[in-house]
Amino acid sequence: MIPYGRQDIQQADIDAVLAVLQSDFLTQGPVVPRFEQAVADKVGARHALAVNSATSALHIACLALGLGEGDWLWTSPITFVASANCGLYCGAQVDFVDIDKATYNLCPRALEAKLEQAEQEGRLPKVVVAVHLCGQPCDMQAIHALAQRYGFMIIEDASHAIGGKYQNDYIGGGRYSDITVFSFHPVKIITTAEGGMALTNDDALASRMDLLRSHGVTRDPALMTQEADGPWYYQQVDLGFNYRMTELQAALGLSQLERLGAYVARRNELAARYDDRLAELSVTTPWQHPDAYSGRHLYVIRLELDQIGVTHRQVFEALREQGIGVNLHYIPVHTQPYYQELGFRPGDFPEAQRYYAEAISLPLYPTMSETQQDQVVTALHQALEVA
Repeated sequence: MIPYGRQDIQQADIDAVLAVLQSDFLTQGPVVPRFEQAVADKVGARHALAVNSATSALHIACLALGLGEGDWLWTSPITFVASANCGLYCGAQVDFVDIDKATYNLCPRALEAKLEQAEQEGRLPKVVVAVHLCGQPCDMQAIHALAQRYGFMIIEDASHAIGGKYQNDYIGGGRYSDITVFSFHPVKIITTAEGGMALTNDDALASRMDLLRSHGVTRDPALMTQEADGPWYYQQVDLGFNYRMTELQAALGLSQLERLGAYVARRNELAARYDDRLAELSVTTPWQHPDAYSGRHLYVIRLELDQIGVTHRQVFEALREQGIGVNLHYIPVHTQPYYQELGFRPGDFPEAQRYYAEAISLPLYPTMSETQQDQVVTALHQALEVA
């Protein structure tokens, strides 16, 4: 089976983790801050806070922005459920904005239309989570302009996008957003096994997220509400969580970060090769915005179903039967049973529904060989010809 994605663990990664195992600290030591600083320096952010998952990063980002009961969070329906669930964790209500038919990201024109209506109804969002699907950034300049007009805050869910660029700046620098979130899950561009990170240029947001990721407990006298009893003293000043990243994970992340540029470059090479070899098939290959340099976490094709004599499911299953580990990213969040209980219906966001009916994620990862890629292309040719 050729998987749709996989981690690349090299001897340098193993040595880095072993060094931590032989050190004095397995958690809350010097390596996590080094990893945070390295990522912040790489992308040009003032602060970076490592946590145990991107979901945790989204949660504390929402809390730091003051999202709570009576507020709205809007995001894309084509994403993993965490991009929406983070709003529910805070007691807020969640809604969605349909996707752009070319990029599959949250559509700025649909966002503007929805904002105009929401303003009249008095239910403007407090937070918009802009998801950089497959690694391609959203049109952040347009979304930021709407934020200035309508007063919402922006989280970039860049779980797919570390190492990518928007308008020649690294994603994560925060030019058009309040907080950016990265994921370091094994199939992502670099990995810490599990892990995530929240980045911001706002000192107050960084301080709040730092507190929330560690139980709301502090030893900083400036944050305490009363004088310390002694050198052992700490205070819980907020209701936080145990979302900390371990030293082991940070060591792996630091080692992987050294290969980030090479990983993204190789992903783009393989994507270009797919573009060339799939050009004559009845599929739509991923369009790339000229302002973007995608991290290319995923390579999603869309079947031109009116041109082929097979169904979406038949093509998917035929590829799996040939040992090609295709996947589908993602089932529209609003169609999930939990969200349907909240009142959403499958037809609410038609462009997202069309995407779901046609999309297939083909294998793409840095260590994929051209021979393996050719196997995927050949299998797709055959799957499209099955009658």
